[in-house]
Amino acid sequence: MKQLGIQLALVIGALFFSINTSAQVTEVAVQDSMAVVNKRLRFGCGFGLSFVGGTNIALSPNLMYSLSNKVSLGVGLQGSYTSIKDLQKTTTFGGNIISQYQPIEKLMLLLEFAQLKVNTTTETVTGDIETDYWDSALFIGAGLNITKNIAIGAKYNVLYDKDESVYTSPILPFVNIAF
Repeated sequence: MKQLGIQLALVIGALFFSINTSAQVTEVAVQDSMAVVNKRLRFGCGFGLSFVGGTNIALSPNLMYSLSNKVSLGVGLQGSYTSIKDLQKTTTFGGNIISQYQPIEKLMLLLEFAQLKVNTTTETVTGDIETDYWDSALFIGAGLNITKNIAIGAKYNVLYDKDESVYTSPILPFVNIAF
């Protein structure tokens, strides 16, 4: 009996020390829903602010889609308010189509067509004169990419007519911030 107890103790000890445990490990990666956003799609917002000769405030949100690392296409909205005290107030609203080409990392070239509804009120001694019309603009421009998301530059309106354009100059500076 003593021998059976020793044999049983040896078998239990051998089983206890020889058990090789293994388990299947599955890694589960949880991805933040904000990281799933398509990196080719960017929201941007251009703005302008000037107090030279009056007040000019402009805002132009846009949505751009990157076709490649160098070419992007997009659409946007534009709105602005211009006021020359005791003379004229102008509001504009419209849309635009934008194409951008980035030949090198720091340089951005653009081609933009904008169609704007213009409402102007001119103050005269005989009363206010209101005019409503549509204005078209075709811009060719260039900008410097300060960072991946910020660009500054200027664009030239090839359709500019000083007697009929809502813009006071054919050259417009711009700042664009992309998210």
